[in-house]
Amino acid sequence: MGSYGHLFKLFVKYCPNTLSGLTRLKLENLRLLESDFHELFGLFKQLEFLRLDNCGMKFPSLLEVEHPRLRELAILRSSFETVDLKWLPELRTLTFSCWLPQHDDPLSFGHVPLLHTVSISNKAGLSHKMLKLSEFLRKTTLSNLHVNFQSEKIWVKPEGLRELSQVFKKLRFVNLSGISEECDLTWTMFVLHGAPFLEELCIRVCDCLGIWEKKTLTCSKERKDADAKWETSASDFKHHNLSVLRIIGFQSEDKFVNYITAVMESAVNLKEIYLHEKPVCEKCMYDHRPKNRYPRTKSQRTLVINSFGMDMRPLLTLHFPSLREQCNGSAG
Repeated sequence: MGSYGHLFKLFVKYCPNTLSGLTRLKLENLRLLESDFHELFGLFKQLEFLRLDNCGMKFPSLLEVEHPRLRELAILRSSFETVDLKWLPELRTLTFSCWLPQHDDPLSFGHVPLLHTVSISNKAGLSHKMLKLSEFLRKTTLSNLHVNFQSEKIWVKPEGLRELSQVFKKLRFVNLSGISEECDLTWTMFVLHGAPFLEELCIRVCDCLGIWEKKTLTCSKERKDADAKWETSASDFKHHNLSVLRIIGFQSEDKFVNYITAVMESAVNLKEIYLHEKPVCEKCMYDHRPKNRYPRTKSQRTLVINSFGMDMRPLLTLHFPSLREQCNGSAG
């Protein structure tokens, strides 16, 4: 990796005019000095897209990002202790994954007035601390949030409207993915409570850690949702903007039925519920074939529909997308 970094610095040094007009740049497997990154941001003045994959610098490492035109930034599997988005007036989209466990604030936001879409993912091990989104995303007002737990422990602490009102006030779409099959789903209700203008909520449940990954990752012996406790508010809580609920990896089990029923009771203007089958995963096929209780037959679908009391919600449509059909309050 060090040799690649040396070659890259030589290329930047001797070919500055060739690089100055670039608008898109992807860097992989590079170890550079802090000053090298500053030079990089200064040289590529027209840059609009930057992807850093498995990059880093010597410890302690603080990556400060300043750029007048950058619109999309992806930092993946990189070993920076802290990333500071110091001044990015045009940034719209951020992807950030896999941070070191010993740091409470792996990412900080400075001047990012146009940022609207953030995707954050981490395969949290035993040493990773819980993060509060109200603190992690402070100084932002997002419309689109994707959080991926990569089938490991839940590392987001459920919070209430009081804490989340600032960062969630413009939120329209939330995707919570990589939730382990052993986890309950009740804790995700905090998103509804904290985001009054949310329009679509997507929940993806799956266990896709291979045997080798489970051995190498220092996993907690507790349940993966042990620290994600959500004390529900008053039962008369109503959400008036959610129109779509999407469950990927749905199973005919009580935890799914109870969760969807709770959302239906709170979201008074809910129009569509999509119950997707769990996608085929090569890791699951090689390690074990998990029990699948997705409703495939007409009688199974009828039981699901009846369990939700769809006859009381004539304007609500239940879809089974994998079967390319929909049920409008009846078995059809």
